[in-house]
Amino acid sequence: MLAVTKIAPNRVDLTLSGKVDAEEMRKGLDDLISLSEGITGGVMLYRIPDFAMPSFAAIGVEMTRLPALFGLLSCYDRCAVLTDASWLQSAAEMKGSLFGGIDIKAFDLDQEKAAEAWLAEAPASAPA
Repeated sequence: MLAVTKIAPNRVDLTLSGKVDAEEMRKGLDDLISLSEGITGGVMLYRIPDFAMPSFAAIGVEMTRLPALFGLLSCYDRCAVLTDASWLQSAAEMKGSLFGGIDIKAFDLDQEKAAEAWLAEAPASAPA
């Protein structure tokens, strides 16, 4: 399952759980792209409670959406990733260091309040 929800004008939440097939990936990514329209200085909460490798077809769908997904980087300042998988936490934070303009921080699943608080903080680049 890949579920995308816009919960505030500048916030989108994603939940990735279990194995995702091509149709779920297509719908989820289309929802993400659509719900991100008009967002600037946005934040994202990404929950991954139960990761399973997406199907090969789902990865193909993601590859076709890469240009649009890279375009989303300018919409968001911060992304908090909630997962208990340490390798996913490391991968998420490494992606944050590779892509300028977005700060990505990983949290354990039981640290949702801390992730919410971090997302609510003003980014370091924001004027005081």
